[in-house]
Amino acid sequence: MSAAKTGSTAGGERTAAPDLKARLIKARVLVVGDAMLDRYLFGEVERISPEAPVPVVRVTREEYRLGGAANVALNVKALGPGVTLITAVGHDEPARRLEELLKTQAVEVVLGRDPNLFTCVKLRVIGRAQQLVRVDFENLPDHEVLADMLSDFSRVLPQHDAVLFSDYGKGGLTHIPRMIELARAAGKPVLVDPKGDDYGRYTGATVITPNRAELAQVIGSWKSEVQLEERAQRLRESHGLEGVLVTRSEEGMSLFDTSGHLKVPAQAREVFDVTGAGDTVIATLAAMLASGIGLREAMPIANRAGGIVVGKFGTATVSYEELFG
Repeated sequence: MSAAKTGSTAGGERTAAPDLKARLIKARVLVVGDAMLDRYLFGEVERISPEAPVPVVRVTREEYRLGGAANVALNVKALGPGVTLITAVGHDEPARRLEELLKTQAVEVVLGRDPNLFTCVKLRVIGRAQQLVRVDFENLPDHEVLADMLSDFSRVLPQHDAVLFSDYGKGGLTHIPRMIELARAAGKPVLVDPKGDDYGRYTGATVITPNRAELAQVIGSWKSEVQLEERAQRLRESHGLEGVLVTRSEEGMSLFDTSGHLKVPAQAREVFDVTGAGDTVIATLAAMLASGIGLREAMPIANRAGGIVVGKFGTATVSYEELFG
């Protein structure tokens, strides 16, 4: 696929090429990983419980949203590309609701169903416009289901222009080394949102996108930009990666690749909620790479998308019009 160019205005704001929207609509991204159902209970807090020093929330509204890899898929879809999500779920009500939400958003789904798996649910209780508590429901999927997912991956891979792995450490990416190998052999760019400290699992990927704390888990804390670059480049080279893109909160983003260190500043926006911001960043990167844009050109676009989404509540998406309007 040939490269699509973006431009810059006199004020430095990047604008989309005239054909970028058409390229995005034609592109397809395969998302694989740990999908979750985000459940929100909104209510009023008017008193403290007599049983313990905790607020009593009188629930007035309930809302369900896509979380984890499902939110990543939704973020890709919001920018225009077609999306297929491969994930493991249980035979339960959250799985049914998750599938329903995905189909409503026109995200194609390939579900590995495990009767012993609790579909991952994150329940958040919101009172006085702030999160009071989060309760997680989860366990690990069966190995046979994961083996079937590998077969599904091989089957649908040729239909896609880029592959995105969303690793939340919930056990759904046991076979990720083989999946990366298959995707790279097929000439597809591979993006990974990593988890944990074993980045050897991601060897051969095009780019990984850890945040500042996640990267420090692997390379140790750094005392200078020079030390960060040395360690990040060593990590990239030892794992056969084309790039390591680090999201650094108020410090913006850093991309370490064969050309060196490219840094972009954080977008000056009011931060309301950082939930799912990393999902938006990697989803935007995947959409841009699938449409033919290079990693260095896609990075500032993803940075801007992350700056937009932190101004929204909970897991949210960014549209093409918000990004380039």
